[in-house]
Amino acid sequence: MYKVLITTSGTGSRLGDLTKYTNKGLVRIGKKPVLSYIIETYPKNTEFVITLGYFGNQVRDFLGLAYPDKKFTFVNVDKYEGAGSSLGYSMLKAEKYLRCPFIYHASDTIITESVPAPSHNWSGGFKGEGSSNYASFDTLNGRIQQIYYKGESISPDFLHIGLVGIKNYDKFWSAMKVLYKKNPNDSTLGDVGAINKMLKDGVDFKVKKFKEWHDTGNVETLHETKNKIRDSFRILDKADESIFIFDKFVIKFFADEKMVSDRVVRGKILKGLVPEIDGHKKNFYKYKYADGHLFSKVATPYNFEDFLKWTERELWKKTKEISPQKFRKICYDFYYKKSIERINKFLSSRSVKDQSNIINGEKVPSIKDIIKEINFLWLCDGEQSNFHGDFILDNIIKTRNGYALLDWRQNFGGLLRSGDKYYDLSKLNHNLTVNHGIINRNLFTINIKGNIIECDILRKDNLVQCQNVLFEFLAKKGYDMKKVRLLTALIWLNMSPLHHHPFDLFLFYFGKLNLWRELKKIKQRK
Repeated sequence: MYKVLITTSGTGSRLGDLTKYTNKGLVRIGKKPVLSYIIETYPKNTEFVITLGYFGNQVRDFLGLAYPDKKFTFVNVDKYEGAGSSLGYSMLKAEKYLRCPFIYHASDTIITESVPAPSHNWSGGFKGEGSSNYASFDTLNGRIQQIYYKGESISPDFLHIGLVGIKNYDKFWSAMKVLYKKNPNDSTLGDVGAINKMLKDGVDFKVKKFKEWHDTGNVETLHETKNKIRDSFRILDKADESIFIFDKFVIKFFADEKMVSDRVVRGKILKGLVPEIDGHKKNFYKYKYADGHLFSKVATPYNFEDFLKWTERELWKKTKEISPQKFRKICYDFYYKKSIERINKFLSSRSVKDQSNIINGEKVPSIKDIIKEINFLWLCDGEQSNFHGDFILDNIIKTRNGYALLDWRQNFGGLLRSGDKYYDLSKLNHNLTVNHGIINRNLFTINIKGNIIECDILRKDNLVQCQNVLFEFLAKKGYDMKKVRLLTALIWLNMSPLHHHPFDLFLFYFGKLNLWRELKKIKQRK
């Protein structure tokens, strides 16, 4: 019998903005958060003791949704940052639940091998470089001789990976208490100090060698881990939201609790079109896994028109949640005010000056002057209907009997049952040009030399042909193509402050260029 201690109480400050809205154990790697790789390393009947601090409620809620059949004991840690906080302090808060052999598993350590039970004292070791960044230790005949804090040894035998088996738990807790009492404000207090004291007191520790180890505790090593543990789903990272994909269900995270509650309501409104929601907490909702193929991978010009007909028949049904006058006001706030807000956010956060540019050889005015050219009275005369809100091929599953729509928008300007059909059409048009799979492979270019900008993107021929089918469909149905193209360019501008560098720059200048081109076409037609 043993338990596993996972300390999630720290702030994860070395991960920068990635932990601005969530706990470091919930940062996504491939399809799942770091915590899932740890939990799923151990046998099904394992008992876990989890320390909670920074965004602790998110950790508790996620584990409750993802692993309802597992046993977790949660320990609230009052000092998880600042004076008096340390790994050792968090561990001591969990002591009363660990009066038995246990394994300590750091919340930023991923391993791919099985973990032995703590039938004896052991410490996980990895042969590699980096002793200036990690604790380390030397061994003799498989036993640890001395464990070093980071930077104390130039060429140790092993790096200490934050994975420890404790058989002699009484001696471990005794050592930790002695060290804590000596200096309660020692921020470096942790498993390393306790093990060192145990070694000096004559307690044996063996080395458990691990051939593969992934550290997710800082930006550099996290990036390396993401490159090694990849996911066939092409998901763009965002700091304030994430999606975790399991075999039978999916969990979606939002930092904004209102977005979750609205999504749950809209999931009921879109019943039959979206997967069934199985549960939800403040920052998460869980829905059944939709079995099929991502439509962005299987869309062809031969099945795309049938898909558009299905969408118009099943999704874009006319609604009248509010009067046409009020709906135009909603559209104005959504298209004009939100665009101005997002553009200003991009310019200020990226320190970009709003000025005219030469983009792909074409002189383009400042974005402020371009926005003045848009007839928002015409643009905001939308078509009120049921809607998806993020209607892109990457959010559509081609199932055996039809389609399942994923990642629906929580509202349209506050409305839950009505949105502008033109927004869905424009999002679809956007994704046929700017596809997640292309972006994840960095198959776009953005070069800036002074005031001269070059931007381009690779496109799959199938998606180019699907876009032609979309344009033919819109023309046949009498939709306003000018409006779709203009909104598509605004979407790119609105996306720019939400995405990573240099994709953010690409979106801004690509959106600016295409917005100006469409406005010129509209003038010429007049």
